[in-house]
Amino acid sequence: MVHNPCMALRLDTQIQFLKGVGPKLGDLFSRKGLKTLGDLFEFYPRAYEDQRAARNISSLRPDDIVSIKATVVAVHSVNMGRSARKMYDVLVRDASGQIHCKYFRVPYKGYFERFKPFTEVRVVGKVTEYRGRLEFHHPDIKDVEPDEETQDALIPLYTEIEGLATAKIMKLVRSAFAQIEEWPEEAFPKWMREKYNLIPRKDALKDIHFPDPNKAKQYSEFKTAAQKRIIFDEFFWLELYLASKKAGFQKEGAPQIRNSGEKMRALLQSLPFEMTGAQKRVFTEIKADLEKGHPMHRMVQGDVGSGKTLVSFMAAIYAAESGYQSCLMAPTEILAEQHFKNARKVLEPLGIRLGLLVGKSKASERKQLLAALGAGEIDLIIGTHALIEDEVQFANLGLVIIDEQHRFGVEQRGVLKNKGNSPHFLVMTATPIPRTLAMTVYGDLDVSIIDEMPAGRSPIQTRATFESKRPQALQFMLEQIQKGRQAYIVYPLVEESEKIDLKDAVSEYEKLKELYPQLKIGLLHGKMKPDEKDQVMDQFRKNEIQVLVSTTVIEVGVDVPNANIMIIEHAERFGLSQLHQLRGRVGRGEHKSFCILIMGYAVSEEGKARTEMMEKTTDGFKIAEFDLEMRGPGEFMGTKQSGLSGFKLANLVRDMAILQEAREAAFEVLRKDPRLSYVENQGLKAELLREHGPAALAGIA
Repeated sequence: MVHNPCMALRLDTQIQFLKGVGPKLGDLFSRKGLKTLGDLFEFYPRAYEDQRAARNISSLRPDDIVSIKATVVAVHSVNMGRSARKMYDVLVRDASGQIHCKYFRVPYKGYFERFKPFTEVRVVGKVTEYRGRLEFHHPDIKDVEPDEETQDALIPLYTEIEGLATAKIMKLVRSAFAQIEEWPEEAFPKWMREKYNLIPRKDALKDIHFPDPNKAKQYSEFKTAAQKRIIFDEFFWLELYLASKKAGFQKEGAPQIRNSGEKMRALLQSLPFEMTGAQKRVFTEIKADLEKGHPMHRMVQGDVGSGKTLVSFMAAIYAAESGYQSCLMAPTEILAEQHFKNARKVLEPLGIRLGLLVGKSKASERKQLLAALGAGEIDLIIGTHALIEDEVQFANLGLVIIDEQHRFGVEQRGVLKNKGNSPHFLVMTATPIPRTLAMTVYGDLDVSIIDEMPAGRSPIQTRATFESKRPQALQFMLEQIQKGRQAYIVYPLVEESEKIDLKDAVSEYEKLKELYPQLKIGLLHGKMKPDEKDQVMDQFRKNEIQVLVSTTVIEVGVDVPNANIMIIEHAERFGLSQLHQLRGRVGRGEHKSFCILIMGYAVSEEGKARTEMMEKTTDGFKIAEFDLEMRGPGEFMGTKQSGLSGFKLANLVRDMAILQEAREAAFEVLRKDPRLSYVENQGLKAELLREHGPAALAGIA
């Protein structure tokens, strides 16, 4: 593209054509994903420095957000225990005193090498009180220019781009605003801007880059009208995309599953317990979906042991009674076999014909099974990824059930969908997902929550302790085993590592056998062959193994009611979700159950906070909310989920109220104008196409 100097600058103009940039600097921006002026305006400040709040060190108070001018005294790093991680400490001083600036992660390579002793710096951040001393944690530190003067202003701070300082970025943004002549029309219809009190986007962008110093506190808390508009925008486009996907599902035809429910009543009469109110409510929601004639896309969330599997079996019974087949896909063979074993107990007496398909199934059995499936002689087949193979064909697939659904990709779900005529989808997860995140990542699904535990399940008593108390923990385990109980001991590693100084399952298994020769101890880890794993698990179920030494391979799908002790070594190395899932392996029988979290010698504040949360509650949803606040959405999901990585200003924890407004607006738009055909919605349609491509319009075409 050759730029005509007389041509008006627009949002889609390349940055290199901005006065004062040029090809070299333009290339530097481009490598960071900033190609156009629109991208530059969306390169939002990461924080604001209120230079009017410039203070000296002796006047600081806890929770103050301040700017101080100081001199670097020293920079040093401290090893975080036995791990390879380090904590960095930059000590600074002024005429009134000194203060430590601590970092538990490196902002970017070479960050600390910049701060030489006697260098003058400006430190901007929140003052934290830690163990009776004031500190900064992860403040912004920048060099002070020789001729720098404190301004009566609120200064935006940008993430540095390979040495391109905040002052230079500010200058370019100011230049772009001065030169741009063409702004696009507002995409949002007038009623939406008025209803949700949204200022024009152009004004919001300007205010974010050139903030009003009188609103310093609102900017630091992301509560200005400008920030609200941009945050709303980011949420709205994702929610409109999800709403259009959901609209597309509702247009498809699907098996209309409706019957007398005779087998369902027989099931309920055969159960040796009363279903919880939550289970009944969720099945009523599923049944209503199955009867509509549009494909169900529903996610059932429920804590470990809340009874999700029974609800999914009920859906399969209801489908079978109408002549439709179901499949249940699980992420591991252990879990698939566990489901099959439970299905045989519950469903076979009702005449439901079952099949199990896993990777290790023998060729002859597999051939016979697939023939029966294709002939419609199997009502429910349970399996792993093996179910998506080409040779697996159904006679009349009406219902797909996916367990621990976050472990499967969209493509795998798509393959299963094509094995039937728009079958119904029921996805389950025992990983509680905070409602905010579920609305965002799975906004195209209807969400049902089983928020009640079956009667008789006593809460698991959880205690966190340190390595020095390990002998007492093992003694307590021994006392429980002498009463006839069984125990798990979980380690973070399979085998010893030279790089990480942590206990491993294989070595500790050998040590425990020497320490307790009178006990029957077994070993289970992911590197073992499937047959070996099965043999160990079978022995553990039969109480032929009293202590199972394991890695996180037992996180999902292991159900041994007699096991009531869970000991997790190096508990600080596990995420909250993993700790909660592991704890859920006990507390499944009539015996009081215990979870002991043993931490290493050097534990971060974050590690302590996780174990303290585990001691406080067994409520998976409370744990998940806390986990989301600590780690943020991207890490919480364990992957760069679609949409989450696109947020530049929005934060799912902080901005929950704005998310709910944006979701409400997106669904209202499509309710009023399902095809986005109104004149006022043409901007929305064009932006949806630009953001998500032609597939985004499939649901509203």
